[in-house]
Amino acid sequence: MDIQTIIVGLLFAAALFYIGRIIYRSLSPSKGGCASNCKCGVDFSNIETKKK
Repeated sequence: MDIQTIIVGLLFAAALFYIGRIIYRSLSPSKGGCASNCKCGVDFSNIETKKK
């Protein structure tokens, strides 16, 4: 094996790890309630805002 093949293999393994980590984080439940992109089932349409 030459060095170029080893480098390509390492980059491919790192890319697989990175994509797998993104997928795992998006599918696993978050530890503290809603995640950053969570759409809660709360209806805010009846909330009145203060008008100046």
